Amino acid sequence: MKEKKKVFYIEDEPFLGKIVKDTLETQGFDVIWETDGAKVMKHFNVFTPEICILDIMLPNVDGYSLCKQIRSQNPAMPIIFLTAKVETADLVKGFEAGGTDYIRKPFSIEELIARINNQLHIMSGSQKNEVKQDVEIILGKYQLYPDRYKLKSPTKTIQLSQRDFEVLNILSTHKNQVVERKEILMSIWGDDSFFNSRTLDVYIRKIRDYFTEDPSIEIITLKGKGYLFNVPK
Repeated sequence: MKEKKKVFYIEDEPFLGKIVKDTLETQGFDVIWETDGAKVMKHFNVFTPEICILDIMLPNVDGYSLCKQIRSQNPAMPIIFLTAKVETADLVKGFEAGGTDYIRKPFSIEELIARINNQLHIMSGSQKNEVKQDVEIILGKYQLYPDRYKLKSPTKTIQLSQRDFEVLNILSTHKNQVVERKEILMSIWGDDSFFNSRTLDVYIRKIRDYFTEDPSIEIITLKGKGYLFNVPK
């Protein structure tokens, strides 16, 4: 028998929550549903989900804060935000917190299932390509540890999310070379839609901020082309 994929669903709307939980279970997922943001983390390590579906507006602890806590526990966890918010700034905030995808309310169950399966597929491919040894990649004054999703600066250790690492990994393997924007989008997201392109902008901005302790490292945007990750040799 095929093992069920474990979904942690965090949603405080009781009617919507029950429909989504019941439907996902009929589709072969193992689902735990929580309505209170303050109770999420006590379930997280016990249930050990493979993906989280996370509403932003929750009682006691909001979705952004929970995303950061989940990300600190599991840097590679796929996290899909559910949101009634439509402002780009809110979506950017979600990705900066560590979300890997989002879906706007109201949504169809079919779309949610498609996004869940897509995130699990991406995660599966990432795991197959994981570096098995504790390899250290030198980037100027920084050290990147691909197997642990960690980036060490002269003063601190930065825990990267899966998406942070995927973008940085492409840049670092093509350092001092031009990488086409479309190549990054197709490699990580599988398409170069406007939404994914805006999402990539968020991650590029985050990664630039990670390297502020070494002025000799820069990510140069080449308009209409891609990026040049300049790293001292």
